[in-house]
Amino acid sequence: MLWRAEAVFRGAQFRGPVTFLGRPILSLHPESEMIFGGENEVFSSPRCNPLGNFQPCVLRTLGAGARIELAKGVGLSGTVLCAGVEIVIGEGTILGSGAMVIDNDFHQPEGEWQWRGDFVTGARAIRIGRGCFIGARAVVLKGVAIGDRAVVGAGAVVTKDVPEGMMAVGNPSRNVPMTLERV
Repeated sequence: MLWRAEAVFRGAQFRGPVTFLGRPILSLHPESEMIFGGENEVFSSPRCNPLGNFQPCVLRTLGAGARIELAKGVGLSGTVLCAGVEIVIGEGTILGSGAMVIDNDFHQPEGEWQWRGDFVTGARAIRIGRGCFIGARAVVLKGVAIGDRAVVGAGAVVTKDVPEGMMAVGNPSRNVPMTLERV
């Protein structure tokens, strides 16, 4: 209850109940949006995932107009979502312990050898479909679209789209056919 109140105070919108286990790190840039679709689980405690969470969930909008939207039933465990532009995650998708979804590069070259913090230049929206599974420690990078019922294997680094019903594995990831037994 306390973490929901903090999220509302920071500007997050709720369209239904959300379960927070442990305190997430939430920050919203002015004039940005963070939307919880309802029936979401945001697991930030080290004990609430069989693998353990080495960090809390981190959800940040980093620029004016940036948007994070979690559809109904999205679950996060120690997951990082950083949006300079947009991250949209479809209904029933779950993200494993330590997964990261990042739509920007965080820094841009400046001068001969310097860097400047810039979360918007070069950022490209990320879309993750319905009923997907993003494995532990996987990284989904800017501009990627992941189709419905796709899987991203543990530790994969995804830089290209993953079609519906496919599995992305490896670093850099490659798409392979997948068969899931539904129970």
